Amino acid sequence: MSTAVDTAFAPVIFTEGAVKELLKLKDQQEIGENFGLRVGVEGGGCSGMSYVLGFDQKKEGDQEFFISGIKVYMHKAHQMYLMGMQVDWQDGLNSRGFTFSNPNAASSCGCGTSFSV
Repeated sequence: MSTAVDTAFAPVIFTEGAVKELLKLKDQQEIGENFGLRVGVEGGGCSGMSYVLGFDQKKEGDQEFFISGIKVYMHKAHQMYLMGMQVDWQDGLNSRGFTFSNPNAASSCGCGTSFSV
């Protein structure tokens, strides 16, 4: 049995633009109900750690959250790096894509997809 954590305790926040784009991507890619949005980190990138954002199935060690109507999976160990992070969607002339505003990052690279703590 899968249990979900209340949104009030969710470690990340999605802006309205990010939610709209994520729902659009889920619909376009015909993502099944057994998939959720994986938010996490992995080693690599020019600053040491890179963000993970993509649809995936639940894995061992994941917690499940419902954030703005989106099922989100995050490995418990990643929460300490991502607590309080805001994910936004930019669709301007100079940049297009998801952006991450992470209060836990000591520094980040110019591309905005990797950071160090």
